[in-house]
Amino acid sequence: MGIEENNKTDMNINNWISELGYDKWSPLPVTGSRPSARYKHGAAVADGKLYIVGGSRNGRHLADVQVFDLRTLAWSRLNLHADPNSTKQVDDNSAEILPAISGHSLVHFGSKLFVVGGHSKAISDSVTVWSIDVETHHCHVVETSGKAPISRAGQSVTLVGSKLIMFGGEHASRQLLNDIHILDLEAMTWDVLETMNTPPAPRFDHIAAVHSERYLLIFGGCSHSTCFNDLHILDLQTKEWSQPQTQGDVVTPRAGHAGVTIDGTWYILGGGDNTSGASDTLVLNLSKLVWSVLTNVEQRDPLASEGLSLCFTSLDEEKLLIAFGGYNGKYNSEVFVLRPKPSDSARPKIFQSHAAAAAAASVTAAYALNSKGERKLDLKNTGSEAFKGVQSESLPQVLTDDTNTMKAEKKTLELSISEVRTENLSLKEALDEMKGNHDELSKELLSVRGQLKAEMSRCSKLEVQIAELQKSLESLQSIEDELKVLRKQRTALEQDMDFGAAGVPQRQSSGVWQWIGGGTQSS
Repeated sequence: MGIEENNKTDMNINNWISELGYDKWSPLPVTGSRPSARYKHGAAVADGKLYIVGGSRNGRHLADVQVFDLRTLAWSRLNLHADPNSTKQVDDNSAEILPAISGHSLVHFGSKLFVVGGHSKAISDSVTVWSIDVETHHCHVVETSGKAPISRAGQSVTLVGSKLIMFGGEHASRQLLNDIHILDLEAMTWDVLETMNTPPAPRFDHIAAVHSERYLLIFGGCSHSTCFNDLHILDLQTKEWSQPQTQGDVVTPRAGHAGVTIDGTWYILGGGDNTSGASDTLVLNLSKLVWSVLTNVEQRDPLASEGLSLCFTSLDEEKLLIAFGGYNGKYNSEVFVLRPKPSDSARPKIFQSHAAAAAAASVTAAYALNSKGERKLDLKNTGSEAFKGVQSESLPQVLTDDTNTMKAEKKTLELSISEVRTENLSLKEALDEMKGNHDELSKELLSVRGQLKAEMSRCSKLEVQIAELQKSLESLQSIEDELKVLRKQRTALEQDMDFGAAGVPQRQSSGVWQWIGGGTQSS
């Protein structure tokens, strides 16, 4: 899926979720205007709306809060107000309600969005936390206690229960970090987590995830000289770092990527290595630590960008990944969505209980083959023992669940078949276009060959004419030489005739002959 394809969509705005395929990125149509393109922004989903806070564009930090309604597919700007309950009173007209900021983290907790860290013009020795209430639109600086971490950007912030776990980042002085800090959102207290074993190398623009509420995973990121593709795990109970062995596809180094977890699967998108953008969407099975590539896009696709965001939401009982922004040579402002294909473990089972399984077994046994090989209902085998415990989950209900499951799977297969047919049609159209181009090029080649043959024949004729002209020029030169000889002979003959007629040389009108003549006359 390239840039040109992403920039256009025929998706129905009113029913776009039902038109999505599985494991494929699709651009969402947008009603109205889009916000300015950006990267290194903060993104979070709350109540069916995608919130975009700040970011960077052309070296300038942004201070706006943009909201994308995933049901109406319309953008709007959120106007913030100073929190009247805050100890730091700020005028609503002041730009300091939320400063221009980039490289920060945005976390949704309760009814609030927390903006953590990031670079801004405001100088601070420690990490600043801002709170945005999505209901009242009030915004204020959160007063925290404890050991606040040094200010930074490009860090990872992961929500575990009611606590934020911060790792790494880059200080404004370009100092790289690999420390762990925890912020309790209920007590608003910072604490330092002292760990054991070898931690990841200091880095920024990496991503983090939590598995089973116990293991913190760190992947990728960069230093000032290199990008990483390593995976590190911190056991939050034992506080021990480890670097496990992984299986599956080989992943390339990247920084500025984004990730989100769904049902024990870590989806990772975008990023780059300062040379090219990462065009693959990676999937890591967090239980088995197996890497795989879910899908690929073209190199110049907006999804192969650094500094983009990736969020998870659930709409109409469908789990969705939402991507926005990024930079890949140009700044992007498109919204993309991907519907992950449900895993086998997540699909409903035909029989969910032992009672239902027993009921199914009794029905199978009841239909026994008689001596003639004919199937016959044996009512003797359908006693009460076979149906013990089925009262709470009756056989008709089990069969209904089975039917619904089969219908759902049929719908999925029909959708997959439709996608394959659409893709085959597109390939056929592309093949027909290529064939047409080939025919036109063949005709043009034949025409050029004919013209070339005619020109070669014309060149041969010209060469013959040039040879004939050269011969003519050579003969003309000999004639001119003969003419010069004849002219000399004529001149000599005329002089001889003049001497013979006068007997003496004739007088000249000047020179010595004039002087002699003059002397004769005077005598």
